Amino acid sequence: MIVALAGGVGAARMLRGIVAIANPSEVTAVVNTGDDTVMHGLHISPDLDTVTYTLAGKINPETGWGLVDETWSAMAELRAYSQGRMGWFNLGDRDLGTHLYRTSRLTEGATLTEVTAEIAARWGLGVRLLPMSDDRVETRVVVMEAGGAQEIGFQDYFVGRHHDVAVTEVRLAGIESASAGPDVLDCIDQADRIVICPSNPIVSIGPVLATGGIGAAVANRRDFTVAVSPIIAGKALKGPADRMLAALGHEASVVGVARMWAPFASALVIDELDAGRAGEVEAAGIRPIVAPTVMSGPDEAAALARVVLRARHETA
Repeated sequence: MIVALAGGVGAARMLRGIVAIANPSEVTAVVNTGDDTVMHGLHISPDLDTVTYTLAGKINPETGWGLVDETWSAMAELRAYSQGRMGWFNLGDRDLGTHLYRTSRLTEGATLTEVTAEIAARWGLGVRLLPMSDDRVETRVVVMEAGGAQEIGFQDYFVGRHHDVAVTEVRLAGIESASAGPDVLDCIDQADRIVICPSNPIVSIGPVLATGGIGAAVANRRDFTVAVSPIIAGKALKGPADRMLAALGHEASVVGVARMWAPFASALVIDELDAGRAGEVEAAGIRPIVAPTVMSGPDEAAALARVVLRARHETA
């Protein structure tokens, strides 16, 4: 069994590559839910939905989130009613169906794990998707603005402020009491390969590892775990990972990523542009593997997946 720790876009593309070369029924993704939020009374799980839509082949290729060929009538009406104050978090008409269903089922008493399985089945996914927890964990971000430091929700930072304000702290509200989701720890314990996907280390993978013994379980399987760096030549391909790493005291490079993942993984796949830093990565306590890591299409994602899964065999 292959277990992948997953965030949003980068993880979704990594998983697309994995299922292209492996039996989807043997793949389990443990997905970050720290980004989950409530908008307009609806429970939204951005990372779960991005992974679901990508694996279903229905992701919007231009944005990396939401559904392809989407319409926006509901949001247009909402903005009209609110004179533009509402609707900054864009939800397409078809995407709203997912959130309505999830919210309705949670209100009926179903767990997030149960609802996620139902949504995955609707899209015909062979991969098993597991939320990191059924308990509420909320990623909170302290930002510096004109009025000083302010703590806001992650989506307010990421979407509302376009992640272009300085971050001084990230806090995971509710993490102390959150338990790992059903079967998550068992899947990690039984996996013969674990992949830390190329997602933001702080706000995508960090919450997963911080939840209910998941980090300890992965560390215990370190020899079977391979990570992929989301940082290439000091930059993130998408999102604020590079700026966030630097702001919170980490080196925004493959070396910084290596230092973070060394306790959890025995190998780190780094891009060819970072080949010159392989020695520093090894000095951080994790074996570097140099390969093309930009997943510009399905073929590139599958090629990277082959490197990652082969690396597991070489380290075990």
